[in-house]
Amino acid sequence: MTTNQPETSAVALPHWGLIRARGADAASFLHGQLTQDVLHLGPAEVRLAGYCSAKGRLLASFVMWKPNAEEVLLACHASVLAATLKRLSMFVMRAKCQLSDATADFEFLGVCGQPGREFAGDPQPWTHRVDQGVSWIRLPGVSGTQRAWRLTERSVASLPQVQPDAVALAHWQRLEVESGIAVIEAATADQFVPQMLNYELIGAVNFQKGCYPGQEVVARSQYRATAKRRAFIFACDGIAVAGEEVFHSTDAAQPAGMVVNSAEVPAAADAATSCVALVEVKLSALDEGTLHLGSLDGALLTRRAMPYDVATSVDTETGIAN
Repeated sequence: MTTNQPETSAVALPHWGLIRARGADAASFLHGQLTQDVLHLGPAEVRLAGYCSAKGRLLASFVMWKPNAEEVLLACHASVLAATLKRLSMFVMRAKCQLSDATADFEFLGVCGQPGREFAGDPQPWTHRVDQGVSWIRLPGVSGTQRAWRLTERSVASLPQVQPDAVALAHWQRLEVESGIAVIEAATADQFVPQMLNYELIGAVNFQKGCYPGQEVVARSQYRATAKRRAFIFACDGIAVAGEEVFHSTDAAQPAGMVVNSAEVPAAADAATSCVALVEVKLSALDEGTLHLGSLDGALLTRRAMPYDVATSVDTETGIAN
């Protein structure tokens, strides 16, 4: 699968926001709220995490790192930031932790291609490095294209405003979808147990860390091997949007899945495709028939290769994916 991603020095990412947790108890507080180990997050590490309801459904997803011993930064989709910040703040209570929306405090850019290869940091994905006041978050490459986030605090230096670039942003968002890393948006909040989005496969769930909201549901789904729904990448000649249902050709009444994230594909990049989408879908719907966007009359969804291994079938006797 080729992305046809051009070399680009910087792309503004308005669909991402930042929550800052600051204080002596910041890491311990978040450790008790998220699916990931925050207490042992090292200064050079970046980890994925989910924030679940009591029923084990994801309310938000994060890319997180620790700039210093008493601060954790959580990058999430901008559409869920306000609700997530409000909900987390309800549980701080007496913990020495201050939560705030830090989005406006940073210039938040994506770099890929040559700049992504040359950035000052570890070549391994999910690493964090600070170089001359600039924070670099190394992301997994997609089809040979290296990616990184570049964050600079606006208080540190006077920064020229990076102008929005719709074409460059569309290419970047396509890379995000093709990475296979699902991001919770407002339209998909409270819809998925982490395993439905492959979170345990990409290291976003730590099963040894102890309790957090929804932990029993997530653990039960894991140890009883009941994951019968997964997320896969699809191409589509229509325009998919997050939260849109998809239907299988044998069942017009019951949706077979839901669009998690999508990105439009410029015509010059792939004339046969209008978008790529990460779609959560029943594994049984992959066996035969076709999947369609919105209804049986909707655009055909064509499954693309995933960048990591995902089981595509379930043993009918044991219920175990294989």
